[in-house]
Amino acid sequence: MQGIQGRNFDTDREQAIQPYRHPMPTDCLPEIVIPNAIPQDERLWVPQQENVWFRPLCLSASHGYWTSLLRVRKSGVLSRHRHPQPVHGWVLRGSWRYLEHDWVATEGAYVCETPGETHTLIVEDGVEEMITYFQVNGAMIYVDPDGKAMGYDDVFTKIELCRQHYEEAGLGADFVSQFIR
Repeated sequence: MQGIQGRNFDTDREQAIQPYRHPMPTDCLPEIVIPNAIPQDERLWVPQQENVWFRPLCLSASHGYWTSLLRVRKSGVLSRHRHPQPVHGWVLRGSWRYLEHDWVATEGAYVCETPGETHTLIVEDGVEEMITYFQVNGAMIYVDPDGKAMGYDDVFTKIELCRQHYEEAGLGADFVSQFIR
């Protein structure tokens, strides 16, 4: 059968189901595949503060970003922070909002946070559990209400926090290595 621009769809189909026949580049790192991103094993959740954890998915030391699931099991203010680069979020369970905005990120919502914005994340009363997938590029700079820097997180502080937690949890400090690219 002839298709657009004289392509033979039967031949194309046969080619399409063939795997790539050559080796990957020498320095190509393996992909990360996590079958159960929301784990049953509580040890995989890294504590950030009381009733707040993150589950690392990809810790990109080479590009300065991290992807993780943020889980919160309490109501209240989590943090006030600013980002020098964009952040992407997808709410998987529960809801949250920023004190500086009138919208609420509910289950299924996608949020793109623009560079330079400062916001205060809050989980409202009645939310039993919030889980949001975040891709954080660059850093989170924690600030007071006037914008004075109080601390920060970046991919390297996240990696170190994971190492400490996984060692204490009995998984070994190197357990985090599977997420680092």
